[in-house]
Amino acid sequence: MEKEKIIGVFYAHEKGFGFVKPEDENIEKDIFIPNKYVKDALNEDVVEIEITKQNEKGRSREGKVTKIVRRGKETLVGTFQKSKNFGFVVPDDKNFGTDIFISKKNFGKARDKHKVIVKITKYPEKGRKAEGEIIEVIGNINQAGVDMLSIIKEYKLPAKFPEDVVEEAKSFGTKIKQDDTKKRFDLRDKIIFTIDGEDAKDLDDAVCVEKNSKGNYLLDVHIADVSHYVKDRSKLDREARIRGTSVYMLDRVIPMLPRELSNGLCSLNAGEDRYTLSVLMEIDQDGNVVASDIYNAIINVTERMNYTDVQKILDGTDEKVLKRYEKYIDNFKLMAELAQKLKDKRKEKGYLNLDLPESKIVLDNITGKCLDVKKYETTFANEIIEQFMLLANETVAERFYWLDVPFIYRVHEEPDIDKVKELNKFLFNLGYKIHISQDTVYPSAFSKVLEEVKGKPEEKVVSNLILRTLKVAKYDSENLGHFGIASKYYCHFTSPIRRYPDLFIHRVISEYMNSTEKQKERFREKAEKYAKVSSERERVAQKAEREAESMKKAEFMEDKIGKEYDGIISSVTNFGIFVELENTVEGLIRFENLGNEYFIYNEMNKTLTGEKSNIVYKIGDPLRIKVIKASKENREIDFEIAKKS
Repeated sequence: MEKEKIIGVFYAHEKGFGFVKPEDENIEKDIFIPNKYVKDALNEDVVEIEITKQNEKGRSREGKVTKIVRRGKETLVGTFQKSKNFGFVVPDDKNFGTDIFISKKNFGKARDKHKVIVKITKYPEKGRKAEGEIIEVIGNINQAGVDMLSIIKEYKLPAKFPEDVVEEAKSFGTKIKQDDTKKRFDLRDKIIFTIDGEDAKDLDDAVCVEKNSKGNYLLDVHIADVSHYVKDRSKLDREARIRGTSVYMLDRVIPMLPRELSNGLCSLNAGEDRYTLSVLMEIDQDGNVVASDIYNAIINVTERMNYTDVQKILDGTDEKVLKRYEKYIDNFKLMAELAQKLKDKRKEKGYLNLDLPESKIVLDNITGKCLDVKKYETTFANEIIEQFMLLANETVAERFYWLDVPFIYRVHEEPDIDKVKELNKFLFNLGYKIHISQDTVYPSAFSKVLEEVKGKPEEKVVSNLILRTLKVAKYDSENLGHFGIASKYYCHFTSPIRRYPDLFIHRVISEYMNSTEKQKERFREKAEKYAKVSSERERVAQKAEREAESMKKAEFMEDKIGKEYDGIISSVTNFGIFVELENTVEGLIRFENLGNEYFIYNEMNKTLTGEKSNIVYKIGDPLRIKVIKASKENREIDFEIAKKS
């Protein structure tokens, strides 16, 4: 009987084994490849595998690589290590699987400890290392900015715009053309605010809240009308489509659109006339949208606000801020009142408020060195904008779903029931359970557990585990609903400056509203194609952003060797324990640093138990640690358990 063959992408682990993600989307689970069956496969190669072992007791199927179908990487970023007559490039991708041998004639202008880009000329075969030639020198590893530039190069992010794209952006000038205002609602006399972070430069959205004679709320969400400038098939559109999204890498942004548009004509800057695609929603006292409209407008933002000042106004704590915005205090109170109603309604539906803290990383303006890592504090002012944007996205998605117009939806499918059952095995030990009804799980089952765990020591750990159990949100031309926000209809409409799907659906909406012929089919094929490409670009951007964060956190800890901190066990694996500190820095306690005894790993309960001492380490336990190693180069931090004094 012929063994089952599967084609997929091989993802290597630095310890030598790997997993294959099948190309066939009907095969959901990855296949484990043990060290001995990896053959000469490298990280991200497309391979053919043969199944050697079927599922057993919840474990993954196993396989062996039988053929390299296509190599995943032709070039790599790494550190050049020079000897007299030869050298090696050690890849930044620690999972790549091999260093690359460089003969003297292929050094180029590289010097020892330079970050370089190497082109692979020979892939590893029969025990021989890969060979390559250096095609670009990025700079010395200690030179300011080289670390971030290396990540940009590693993920092939387009750091510069082609000249013709910039010229097209400049051609619109710096002021809107008054001739284009005739078909728009003129709202320049309305009180409208942007509310963003203090350092935001591209301002996509602005809001206005009023009450009508019936006592209902009128929420106007104004979104920059980027599609007015970035036309289908234009140079700007082609470049935006390739990029897919803006990438935010701590101290720098790789924007989707040139700054002439992203920070200029398309940014809703206070005191300047701007075009918008706007959504007006009438909302009753229970938080229901009872009527809505989508229309073209021209606005002039009254004030640019930041979350900190809005929160101070709501708290009534800062006299200086209260004095400055005295005439708008009632506006912000009305916004907060509406946002709270919308939030309460979402909670009733089962909205998953995971509340996982983000990191705020402070860098030196000149050297780029990490000066501090702390938890990014959010307030109810952040919630106001989040609730308003969620509602606008839902309203637009529902309207165009029922119009049967080709569209790009933001979808989040129901989690795999087997994964939920696995999660329940762990949650049982903490006294929680996700309720499964006839092999179906509802968002409210997750939100109930999140509510029960709120404020408890294990809250963050449970939130993280739930997040890992859920599927990854993506873009799709079909409306598959959004499990995480418990919504039947959802799209990304509110950030066309920085996300291509938003720009695309703005174009669809404008065409539908302004054209006498509703050319639906022209967009249908594009919706499918662009949804897939945008999801892929989003994944790349997220990887690059995570790498930048990991690298800077490791850099921050490099001079903290020997210091002790309190943390919480965030993950237990078969090679050690991950501990997260209060400032969001996470490090690994490897087996060899756990003490002089053997520890038994229980995969089902995610625990480690000492063979002699019976000490049990489990997720959520507090732990005092000592920093023993930190490497910016390897993006790794190692801890050991601090000895009791």
